[in-house]
Amino acid sequence: MNLLELKPITTQMLKAVVELDLLCFGGLWTLDGYEREIDSPNTDLLGLSFPGNPPLLVGMGCLWSIVDEAHITILAVHPRYQSQGFGQFILLTLLTSAQRRGLERASLEVRTSNKGAIALYQKFGFKTAGIRKRYYCDTGEDALILWRGGLQESEFIQNLKTWRQNVRSRIVTTTGYQLKVH
Repeated sequence: MNLLELKPITTQMLKAVVELDLLCFGGLWTLDGYEREIDSPNTDLLGLSFPGNPPLLVGMGCLWSIVDEAHITILAVHPRYQSQGFGQFILLTLLTSAQRRGLERASLEVRTSNKGAIALYQKFGFKTAGIRKRYYCDTGEDALILWRGGLQESEFIQNLKTWRQNVRSRIVTTTGYQLKVH
């Protein structure tokens, strides 16, 4: 059975991170930007990869801890590995981290045209809080602002456990990949 690892991104993985960013976002962040995220104690920057030397990066996610809010800045899955539950798994790991950090809510921006991502976030309780007009510089497209409150509520904590079990089970059943979180 193949193994996928979700762990903090290291400087050794940065080349692959920038390549995945370019593929998924057209170059949203620079190498220097990702280096700053690795060094920040208020950031969780995670990579989902097949082990190896170097590891093969399949997806990544990032959140910033800002006062009592988790701002999800990046969630990307290589197009070859989309629609297999990996984005859900990364998102749930970020939300688990936010809950463990004691954060109360989560927010993010997403392109209004990115219906797949919007559906993913809504599945886990994100609601539209507003629109940022012409937010994306490359196209001038608007961004939806999505919010998810209640991260410290017992119902949310229980839902996180259930969702993670369901997503893990789906990934193992449909892809044969085992997941390891560091």
